[in-house]
Amino acid sequence: VQLVESGGGLVQPGGSLKLSCTASGLTFSAYDMNWYRQAPGKERALVAAISSTGGSTNYADSVKGQFTISRDNVKKSVYLQMNSLKPEDTAVYYCNGKRINLDYWGQGTQVTVSS
Repeated sequence: VQLVESGGGLVQPGGSLKLSCTASGLTFSAYDMNWYRQAPGKERALVAAISSTGGSTNYADSVKGQFTISRDNVKKSVYLQMNSLKPEDTAVYYCNGKRINLDYWGQGTQVTVSS
């Protein structure tokens, strides 16, 4: 199983980024998918979640109205559209797939918001 994130980088405050995570080696459409982030010196925290069908989404209060999670089960990919980025959004962002007792993680992609 592999989850490979892409799309991170350096962006100025107020800018946007779209993260992608492409899965292989698993039945992607059976997995709930999540984006987590870990800022320096902080614990990893859930940012956004989407159900296996895409019919349900949830967000951390800190990113509601700012981030949008989506998925394409044909492309075996999950996305995180991040708008109006702030310095406090700086973190390593991780893709996560969960199904019953199965739990897979990507390697993470760095997002840095700085002028």
